[in-house]
Amino acid sequence: MWQHASWPNTWLIDCKSSKNQLEHYAKELNSIEGNTSFYALPSDETLEKWQAMVPAHFAFTCKIHKDISHNKLQFNEELLATQLRGLEKIKANLGQAILQLPAQFSPTDLPALDRFLRILPSWLDIAVEVRHLAFFEKGDAEIAFNQLLIEHSANRVVMDTRALFTGPDTSAMVTEVRGKKPRVPVNVIATGNKPMVRFVGNDNDEDNLACLRPWIKKIHAWRCEGKQPFMFFHRPDNKDAPWLAQQFINAYNVSYPEAALPELSIGSEPDQGALF
Repeated sequence: MWQHASWPNTWLIDCKSSKNQLEHYAKELNSIEGNTSFYALPSDETLEKWQAMVPAHFAFTCKIHKDISHNKLQFNEELLATQLRGLEKIKANLGQAILQLPAQFSPTDLPALDRFLRILPSWLDIAVEVRHLAFFEKGDAEIAFNQLLIEHSANRVVMDTRALFTGPDTSAMVTEVRGKKPRVPVNVIATGNKPMVRFVGNDNDEDNLACLRPWIKKIHAWRCEGKQPFMFFHRPDNKDAPWLAQQFINAYNVSYPEAALPELSIGSEPDQGALF
């Protein structure tokens, strides 16, 4: 998500129009987790507009369409071909695609994943997220899944919702988000060169920092190994996500000043009551 109505007042203060919020977002952060393509494939014209708004180093990550991912990878091949043609148009700014598989996708479906990964073009990096609990039990199913990703140089998405589920429900929104987000074990592994972490925090900075600290060391280790880790941050209300990203950046830079990450041009998190 690169657009929120509150950000011109709280973060992207030089942005005067929602039409160019991506341009301002891309000056602050170097990647985006794009959900748009999960629901509907953007037109060529839209892709060209997006690419024109970002610098050369910016990396889009686009989800594979739900009609492909959420039918046990039994899909219309023309739909995949159409999506791949679109992704190729922004190849210069494409970080990777995300294949988000639902909990119904089980170990018995791994042959379908193997077939899917085999037909992808060599220029496309792919990250795969699973939610079936068998893939988190460190048994044969998880070993087979990880080995399959390694064989295809595909990245395993690590979903970390520990902070989200820490402490009591503090608002109706927290309760709602807890009901929607998966609560799966955090099994950390890099099966490819672009490991991906999707971190979901809550509204308590101390809880978030406690769960972020292990990632500071791991992200640094991956960077030292020459990998290109992707880390995406979410909050119950994603208008607050930039402050979670800055919290991670601050803590990382304190630990590793010699490898400091660029900081956001962001002030203190606004008081919630001041937004209304």
